[in-house]
Amino acid sequence: MATAATMVSSAGGLLAMLNENHPALKLHALSNLNAFVDYFWPEISTSVPIIESLYEDEEFDQRQLAALLVSKVFYYLGELNDSLSYALGAGPLFDVSEDSDYIHTLLAKAIDEYASIKTKAAEANDESAVIDPRLEAIVERMLDKCIVDAKYQQAIGMAIECRRLDKLEEAVIKSDNVHATINYCIDVSHSFVNRREYRLEVLRLLVKVYQQLPSPDYLSICQRLMFLDEPEGVAMILEKLLRSENVDDALLSFQIAFDLVENEHQAFLLKVRGLLTPSAQPPEPVQSGPASVQGVDAVTSEDVQMSDGTQSDNIATSPDPREATYAERLTKIRGILSGETSIQLTLQFLYSHNKSDLLILKTIKQSVEMRNSVCHSATIYANAIMHAGTTVDTFLRENLDWLSRATNWAKFSATAGLGVIHKGHLQQGRSLMAPYLPQGGAGGGSPYSEGGALYALGLIHANHGEGIKQFLRESLRSTNVEVIQHGACLGLGLAALGTADDDIFDDIKNVLYTDSAVAGEAAGISMGLLMVGTASEKAAEMLAYAHETQHEKIIRGLALGIALTVYGREEEADTLIEQMTRDQDPILRYGGMYALAMAYRGTANNKAIRQLLHFAVSDVSDDVRRTAVLALGFVLYSDPEQTPRIVSLLSESYNPHVRYGAAMAVGISCAGTGLSEAISLLEPLTSDVVDFVRQGALIAMAMVMVQTSEASDSRVGAFRRQLEKIILDKHEDTMSKMGAILASGILDAGGRNVSIKLLSKTKHDKITAVVGLAVFSQFWYWYPLIYFVSLAFSPTALIGLNNDLKVPKFEFLSHAKPSLFEYPKPTTVPTTTSAVKLPTAVLSTSVRAKARASKKEAEKAAEKPEPSSGKGKASDKDGDSVQIDIAADKKGEPEPSFEILTNPARVVPAQEKFIKFLEGSRYVPVKSAPSGFVLLKDLRPNEPEVLSLTEAPSSSAGGSATGQQQGSASAMAVDEEPAPPQPFEYTP
Repeated sequence: MATAATMVSSAGGLLAMLNENHPALKLHALSNLNAFVDYFWPEISTSVPIIESLYEDEEFDQRQLAALLVSKVFYYLGELNDSLSYALGAGPLFDVSEDSDYIHTLLAKAIDEYASIKTKAAEANDESAVIDPRLEAIVERMLDKCIVDAKYQQAIGMAIECRRLDKLEEAVIKSDNVHATINYCIDVSHSFVNRREYRLEVLRLLVKVYQQLPSPDYLSICQRLMFLDEPEGVAMILEKLLRSENVDDALLSFQIAFDLVENEHQAFLLKVRGLLTPSAQPPEPVQSGPASVQGVDAVTSEDVQMSDGTQSDNIATSPDPREATYAERLTKIRGILSGETSIQLTLQFLYSHNKSDLLILKTIKQSVEMRNSVCHSATIYANAIMHAGTTVDTFLRENLDWLSRATNWAKFSATAGLGVIHKGHLQQGRSLMAPYLPQGGAGGGSPYSEGGALYALGLIHANHGEGIKQFLRESLRSTNVEVIQHGACLGLGLAALGTADDDIFDDIKNVLYTDSAVAGEAAGISMGLLMVGTASEKAAEMLAYAHETQHEKIIRGLALGIALTVYGREEEADTLIEQMTRDQDPILRYGGMYALAMAYRGTANNKAIRQLLHFAVSDVSDDVRRTAVLALGFVLYSDPEQTPRIVSLLSESYNPHVRYGAAMAVGISCAGTGLSEAISLLEPLTSDVVDFVRQGALIAMAMVMVQTSEASDSRVGAFRRQLEKIILDKHEDTMSKMGAILASGILDAGGRNVSIKLLSKTKHDKITAVVGLAVFSQFWYWYPLIYFVSLAFSPTALIGLNNDLKVPKFEFLSHAKPSLFEYPKPTTVPTTTSAVKLPTAVLSTSVRAKARASKKEAEKAAEKPEPSSGKGKASDKDGDSVQIDIAADKKGEPEPSFEILTNPARVVPAQEKFIKFLEGSRYVPVKSAPSGFVLLKDLRPNEPEVLSLTEAPSSSAGGSATGQQQGSASAMAVDEEPAPPQPFEYTP
């Protein structure tokens, strides 16, 4: 019969049969019409009412076939809603496994429908929302089919979209590689789940699945638990690993702790640390030794002892050796969680590898007119940023008379800069700053340097303020001088970042309520720093006060502070954002832009981007428009490639404030990436007609290019020359000169060993870094906030650690040409005033270079890779420079395609993909990581170990700043760089 029908040119006969009484005829007509509906649907569509009536007839046993036919006709007519509702009526006849456009389209429609009902119900917290059970059945059939066909990624995508966590769990557990599938889930939930609440549910489920696995991936679980703010879970896992008989488990627990510390979530880490309690037997030591004298409280002194191992005798009292081992490991891990260990190691690394070029600063200092206080201050900022965390303040000591010309706020900034240079010097911080600190009633000191010193203490202890909080609180309470209050508020906010301590909040609130413009501004920011991400009701108090006060400075400080409280809260912050962005006061709308930036940081959330773009083009206030564009940088930093594309039109706006915002947005989100599109977008802005746009573009360019070498992008060299030209140009205006000076500092930040990173290696946001850049971007109104940029610096280093958390010496491979990631060449003294430095340095073939070349040849002859002997701590650096000089000296010889690095080594972000551990190496990493703190299994534990990074700046300092300076001056002499003291005498 079917063959006869194929010759039929019309469906008329079949349609006529539908009116017959006999069910068999109707069935025959329906099944044939269903077979040829693709050809005859226009004709069939005229008889839809008849077919519908068959479907509605309860007695007719082929109702489902009628429904399927109607559904297909509606599909061809483009009426997808009707088509879907009849497809639901077709029951099992609607075959989800059939491969046709009709089925694919309707399945997509069904999933969308289902997902939107579930989402709306979830958003409205409506448990009673009813879903058509037939729709549910189709979605379930589809999910089951994906799982049966092993299309796990499809199943996961659908299950997440449809909020079917039961099916998500099933897909993950049944997949062939559970770990990989979980990681895929995490990526999907971060990229596509817009609502934070639901994302957390997905993560909770994944943690549950993780914990049921035979070999759980504890590194990942702990990251998720941190994201979910569940310190108990993390503490349990760490304790389990620490108590294990297996040494590797203890190493793993240390690695987890270091990875958690990298996300900089102070409050969370302190909770975990508090939950890891020692066993009953060994008593915990109370303060002892010099640390307590320096005002570091019991918590830190215990960890100080940990780092030099003096606790072991204490543990010896414990009878059970297993308990003794546990207690020893516990002490170590608590030191890591408090941040002490990583800060101490970073400090040693930055000190021993410091490569900052004092000649650049000298050039800046000579070309800046003394009368120009802005450039004078900018030079001090640049020096602090250039030496951030290296503890080297040679430049300041060599130029004391020049420095002493700083007055008032410039003096405040100069003193505060010491905090950036000594960042992380937790043990000696207080004694280093002692000469400048308020001397308790003695008076006589300048309030500006006293305020600056308190701010400096905050910068030294940023996000690790356990030991200094109390001192800062007392300093704040015991003064009513607004400049000192200003410094104490900033310092306290930094030290107690995110701890939400109510007592501290009240102390700062008391300062705010004195209604002093200068102190109030710092108080507003400080409240935000303290309450970062807590979304507490304190924000309402702050907003109320912002409406009461008349001081623009206070409103501005509060506006930023309120924005910080909703950090990372996404849709939870919407009501507050709505309130701020609709405010009459442009300063509060400006705060609303920061609130959007902070709440949706790194989410690339479409709604947030749309809102910001709307304000960027429509607000009446330039401040608000500039900040709206700048805020895009924060929303997009997890996807930096997007930013240049999104702001490219804005960067050509007629409004200079919008252009400035576009430059800063690119600087923030592409910081440290060296992204080519970012550089191309910024290039024209560095020669914009408006001075402050040039300033923003120069700073942003330095942020993007930090740690990018000239070999990997030639524009880096051109940019350095451009900066120098601007600084030396007598006719250049102050704003762009200031931008160029700051850019010089950022480009060589942290002794050329740090980059700006807003995401940790596990792709979580680094809270301190994001907050640091947010406050830094406010320097437009208040220069001392420039120092907050140092919070975003993270060392570009691979530091391998053994079981005792010491740094053993061993070699590993960087499988790329050395010149790609070398340090910038040191500048040389120009022969004439206008000579451009950089090329001179490249062409210089001094006696020393030749001597080094011959040394290198000798080594090559000996057929050895890069030697690890030599200058102790400077060995691997010498290695770098040696190789490069060869390349310059002997044009004929090809450059090697790899280089051997010695632990600890500078590894810049772009280099990470080339890092390999050598075959047969004594040490293998617990988890393969190309940079950061990596714990190493020792495969030959019985052999003696050679350690590096033994000398810390603190050892040479011994608490006295002068001692330390001699130490650092000699450290600089060790570096084999052409910067001997002779040339300094010849400068005019």
